[in-house]
Amino acid sequence: MVNEGEAFLRMKMDLLSPNPNMWDHAAYRIKFAHHPRTGDKWCIYPTYDYTHCIVDSLENITHSLCTLEFETRQAPGGSYYWLLDALDLYKPVTWEYSRCNLTYNVMSKRKLNKLVTANYVSGWDDPRLLTLDGLKRRGYTPTALNRFCTMIGVTRAANTSKMELLESVIRDELDADSLRRFGVVDPLLVTISGAEDSSKDVPSHPKDESKGTRPMPFSAGAASFSIK
Repeated sequence: MVNEGEAFLRMKMDLLSPNPNMWDHAAYRIKFAHHPRTGDKWCIYPTYDYTHCIVDSLENITHSLCTLEFETRQAPGGSYYWLLDALDLYKPVTWEYSRCNLTYNVMSKRKLNKLVTANYVSGWDDPRLLTLDGLKRRGYTPTALNRFCTMIGVTRAANTSKMELLESVIRDELDADSLRRFGVVDPLLVTISGAEDSSKDVPSHPKDESKGTRPMPFSAGAASFSIK
């Protein structure tokens, strides 16, 4: 019985290459983990470096976009193209850019995984996380996220965007699209003597008349006030 970390299947590459990603990458390793599709049938799993380029090629990916930490892997003399050449497979175009970082937030999948698996959060869709599912639960829309990405742009320079910028994007969208409603927290029911029941139409949006109006009823015997 071989345990995890005791045996690897390595690719025979070039130990004399100046690129450390050409120094005999591990292609398969032993990992006793339950697979969502095959269960416990297999304990030998391929590594990222082995599968990344092959999957890109088999799926006819035209441009493989990664962050800068993968630049040496995807360089002309790196492991990405070396394996595709060895297997005589189609080679996509590779392109690298800097990571998207936001102030006061964890963006690393490795660190987010620790928060999820250690039950510090309720799951990958916890609204405190900046995952797509988490942002969806916060109320962020695809158009707002796309606009934010357009605003910060794509660059190879290290950068950290302010969380306030992301919040301003969704705030502007909600301000333009959301119909206005209000509520009274901890209401106090009072009766107004001499008043009559009535209703008045008020705008559904203060800046956009095309969104129409809504009736605002007034009941003399059931007026609600919030007293602080």
